[in-house]
Amino acid sequence: MKDFRDRLATVEDIPAIKELMQLSITQLLGPLLTPEQLEASFDSMGLDDQLIKDGTYFMIFNGESFVGCGGWSNRETLFGGNHTPNRDDNFLDPRKDRARIRAMYTHPDWVRQGIGSRVMNLGEGAAKKLGFKQCELMATQSGKLLYESQGYEALEDILYKTAAGQTVPMIKMKKNI
Repeated sequence: MKDFRDRLATVEDIPAIKELMQLSITQLLGPLLTPEQLEASFDSMGLDDQLIKDGTYFMIFNGESFVGCGGWSNRETLFGGNHTPNRDDNFLDPRKDRARIRAMYTHPDWVRQGIGSRVMNLGEGAAKKLGFKQCELMATQSGKLLYESQGYEALEDILYKTAAGQTVPMIKMKKNI
């Protein structure tokens, strides 16, 4: 039975979030990529604790089970974890910038049950309250269909390259909210 509830993540939740991220990347994205691309994904994905500090990162539960997470941001950084290069924590201007949908992960046992949609609705709603008219995100191969089903359109195909020279395909997408 689905009994979904959400709450904002706290720093105490970081170990559980990291564990869910690892499972999601390995089991949901992994089968769609080469081993080299999967390794590159770990460079471009992961925990950005600024989202937790900003109070913009949600955890989704079914009963007591932690089944998904994700959030949004009004900062420049579009994707990546604490370890990803080229981070920018400057604030966006809702009059001219797009809010960011960030770091969405679902437990592999709970895919296609509305968790991603719930996270996106929470993030888009919060961004809209701050005056944002659009959101954007960087989609992985495993997330693209969800984002399209939620009204996002592709802006640009990206080939993310790690410092070690490995690459992974991603898609920059946007939506009016």
